[in-house]
Amino acid sequence: MRAVVFERFGEPAEVRQVPDPAPSEHGVVVRVEATGLCRSDWHGWQGHDPDITLPHVPGHELAGVVEATGDRVGRWRPGDRVTVPFVCACGTCPACAAGDQQVCERQTQPGFTDWGSFAEYVALEQADVNLVAVPDELSSATAAALGCRFATAFRAVVTQGRVAPGEWVAVHGCGGVGLSAVMIAAASGARVVAVDVSGRALDLARKFGAAECVDASRVPDTAEAVRDLTGGGAHVSLDALGSPATCAASVNGLRRRGRHIQVGLLPSATGTTPVPMARVIALELELLGSHGMAAHAYPPMLELVRTGILRPDLLVTSTITLDAVPAALKAVGTAPGAGVTVIDPWS
Repeated sequence: MRAVVFERFGEPAEVRQVPDPAPSEHGVVVRVEATGLCRSDWHGWQGHDPDITLPHVPGHELAGVVEATGDRVGRWRPGDRVTVPFVCACGTCPACAAGDQQVCERQTQPGFTDWGSFAEYVALEQADVNLVAVPDELSSATAAALGCRFATAFRAVVTQGRVAPGEWVAVHGCGGVGLSAVMIAAASGARVVAVDVSGRALDLARKFGAAECVDASRVPDTAEAVRDLTGGGAHVSLDALGSPATCAASVNGLRRRGRHIQVGLLPSATGTTPVPMARVIALELELLGSHGMAAHAYPPMLELVRTGILRPDLLVTSTITLDAVPAALKAVGTAPGAGVTVIDPWS
């Protein structure tokens, strides 16, 4: 099959022929119909993920058709349209037994622990635990956007953030996951403040329901701007980008007893990120992480998508070929663009 491969972190990837994958006894091979280009893929390419072994094929947001199944797979057959969370759970550890597959103790992640979906085919583990059926109404491009950014944003806003109608929600960073959070929070009845340095990203945020927008390139203190716009601070704030600056701004923009949700990855040279803990203590703030969403939790989100209340299809702003991926992956670090880029491996 054709796949995007990199041999060294940070050095150019290339499209080449590699062996077709085979399913494990509990796994499947999926013919990739669409796969998203995500900032997490860029982090992996840069060497920020310790689980990656070189050479490597990235890609973790995908939708496609089951091509082959392992001998012990019971729920899926060739021809089934599926997507998958970016965290593939083992199904048997204590976290999985508690229903928390998104923090599985023995998780695998396509595109990180294993070769991923920037390819014509991808092998996925523990299929009966992890695969999600794609409704007929959803295109593969729309379904691909669900596996990481949209599902992660949904759980971050609804489950971790516990957003209620009328609350103020600040979203710092309006890439794919940030715009998903804007859409989901607005659909939940919240008033959303979107924060970004890109005018195009903020235009999309307004389109998806943001009540207010803050151009971080034009204000000296985005946290102060959020507090002014919300009459004292957001009830819930998400760092959807993942940087020391956006993390601190998210915390500093909260009102008393507000909730900060860290969604964006936070790699740094020292392995730690400064957080304004004095404010956390004084205002009794909550600091929460959000790490994807378990496959069993998808149905309520999919129903909102199926009925048109949520429109992840509108987040897809460009579609590229497999051959265009190496340049696009490099550009994520400096010119990530707005919305979601989807790769069609067969075009």
